[in-house]
Amino acid sequence: MASKTSTRSSRPAAGYRCAECGWTTVKWVGRCGECQSWGTVEEVGAAVARTTAAVTVREPARLIADVDATEAAFLPTGVSELDRVLGGGLVPGAVILLAGEPGVGKSTLLLDVAAKVAATAAPGVPSHVLYVTGEESAAQVKLRAERIGAVSPGLYLSAETDLGQALGQVEKLEPRLLVVDSVQTLSSAEVEGSAGGVSQVREVAASLIAAAKRRNMTTLLVGHVTKEGSIAGPRLLEHLVDVVCQFEGERHSRLRLIRAVKNRYGPTDEVGCFDLGEDGIASVTDPSGLFVSRTKEPVSGTCITVTLEGRRPLLAEVQSLLAESSNAQPRRATSGLDSSRVAMLLAVLQQRAGCVLHKDDSYVATVGGVKLSEPATDLAVALAVASAKTRQALPQRLIAFGEVGLAGEVRPVPGINRRIQEAHRLGFTHAVVPASPTGPGEIPAGFSVREVSHVAEALGLLISTGG
Repeated sequence: MASKTSTRSSRPAAGYRCAECGWTTVKWVGRCGECQSWGTVEEVGAAVARTTAAVTVREPARLIADVDATEAAFLPTGVSELDRVLGGGLVPGAVILLAGEPGVGKSTLLLDVAAKVAATAAPGVPSHVLYVTGEESAAQVKLRAERIGAVSPGLYLSAETDLGQALGQVEKLEPRLLVVDSVQTLSSAEVEGSAGGVSQVREVAASLIAAAKRRNMTTLLVGHVTKEGSIAGPRLLEHLVDVVCQFEGERHSRLRLIRAVKNRYGPTDEVGCFDLGEDGIASVTDPSGLFVSRTKEPVSGTCITVTLEGRRPLLAEVQSLLAESSNAQPRRATSGLDSSRVAMLLAVLQQRAGCVLHKDDSYVATVGGVKLSEPATDLAVALAVASAKTRQALPQRLIAFGEVGLAGEVRPVPGINRRIQEAHRLGFTHAVVPASPTGPGEIPAGFSVREVSHVAEALGLLISTGG
């Protein structure tokens, strides 16, 4: 009995691990206790070291001073806003994951990038670019390429859903840029499961990344997103790739934004702006004009603010409309703004600034479909609502920004001087900003800045708050 007990205790204890996040448990459960994903907990044995040191090393380690950094120099894509987000362009051997909702323009953008990279090859450098599509036929991709002007002699198309065939195309063409649309449509015959499953996505990503690193080939992967907005497939996919970009945009708006969530070669606080039209997608180097209405005469209930998207200041307009309510509970409607934060600002205006709003239906929206989530837009929302209440328009060349607290105080926000400089560049002459210990910085000539510390002070500078 003693020998059986010792043998049983020496066996490696089996456990279970989540394929999404790596959470472990001693017994099987249907839902991961960490990431709350269903059906991702799989049985694994105890960790046993199986890999031993190689007898011969294929490539010995080198001193970091002896490594040639020019091999990883940035390659411009020809799309200025994408280069801005990536930190300068494409890095040879890098694997970039671009995720976004269906119809946002991922395939259109990457097809345009593929054509421009194929057309701008340096002398003596292979210009082959391979575009692997698993969702469309080659003829369908050709039609879209002709529509957006993305037909290039060095661009090759391959409609494949088999990973082995796609890797064979890479071996044959030896492209310097590979585009896979999308990673969830490829599958390997060596792995069980359907395309898009956890095991398949893991195998496809690992094989493509290995090929990219071995050939020093830049790879762009298109990724689907779930209804919650996260990238579909295992979280391991985001950890393996070098760059993760999110493509955002409203279906009924032409504006598209790209944000770098992860970037091993550049900043993660840059935002690229694009205009998606019938003839393709184009970079928008100065998007502030898209979010500001153009009216000859001042209109009550409007206020211009400056928000920071990454490190880029953008001008946006907030509009408010108040109407006497016929219901016991007035309506609070918002568009492009956080509804709970707008409701908080309405309460602050009534309790701290004397604006009687509990009998009015309130409608607050942004212009151009932009979404404003930064707290710095609070002061502009408050001024727009107060302007709508008194029906007195604010000056057309005035901007306002600052975070408003529940006590009515106006708190400092980052980048005050950067916002002022952007407003001055676009022709604005006055600004209401929060008072800060460091001050607003250098003020442009002819520009007037007024610092306020309370929302009532801001309203008193501009309009009467009676009513």
